[in-house]
Amino acid sequence: MSYGFDLDLLRTFAAVIDCGGFTKAAERVHLTQSTVSQQVKKLEANLGHTLLLRDKSTGGVQTTEAGELLLSYTRRLLSTADEASEAMRKPAAPKTVRLGVPEDFAGRRLIDLLSGFSAASPHIRLDTVSGLSTELKRLLDAGEIDLALIKREPGDGAALATWSEELIWVEGGQPTAGSDPVPLAVFPVGCIYRDRAIRAIERSGRRWRIAYTSQGLMGVQAAVASGLGISLLPSDAVLPEHRLLSADDGFEPQPNSELALVKGRTRLSAEAKFLGEFLTDNLAAP
Repeated sequence: MSYGFDLDLLRTFAAVIDCGGFTKAAERVHLTQSTVSQQVKKLEANLGHTLLLRDKSTGGVQTTEAGELLLSYTRRLLSTADEASEAMRKPAAPKTVRLGVPEDFAGRRLIDLLSGFSAASPHIRLDTVSGLSTELKRLLDAGEIDLALIKREPGDGAALATWSEELIWVEGGQPTAGSDPVPLAVFPVGCIYRDRAIRAIERSGRRWRIAYTSQGLMGVQAAVASGLGISLLPSDAVLPEHRLLSADDGFEPQPNSELALVKGRTRLSAEAKFLGEFLTDNLAAP
């Protein structure tokens, strides 16, 4: 025989015991005394046991052995029910999506875009990390981030979305393009701009040297502007104080690189897919 416990009946049963009688219990549960009595009788009928004994001389009640046993379970059942009710009233905790962005792309344009996403999507907590594309790919493979925007050669693997990126040779106000070896202001090993610049100079038959290395875009931009070296940068990273170099200066135009939105090996959550769609729809080409 299985019992379907009615929480309202159990709550009334516990109130009668806690209050020491039916009259005060009725006040606690906001029912009439007769209704409280009927509910206790119904609970006893459902369970097939007498649970309470009335003391006619005092008007109080005593629990039977069955009533004492049920009371211990009743308190746990009511506590669990109250906890579940409280949990359901609370808003769901936001789901976390981890995004990697390139060191040279984590500028105001992207920050404003991600800030707008967070403000419009309170159900998603966005954790963002910046770094070189090689490091972001490692984090993806390790499952430490869900999505990443990476700089790469066009078509180099699967992607959720891609944007073409124009590359420009630049130097500072003091000409350095004719130097031998050619001084370079670049990102660390693994950066596509660095690799492209070195290969292009070697193909031209000239020598090169690393004059300045920086993890961040601002460092490379400043090094070029101050005349420390030339660099190959995306067009949106060129500053007014930079001078563009062309084939006439000995620097052949380079094919476009690619900004790609990629995912890791694991299946994306609904929240990560939502962020991916947002970036695909709102991220303008560099």
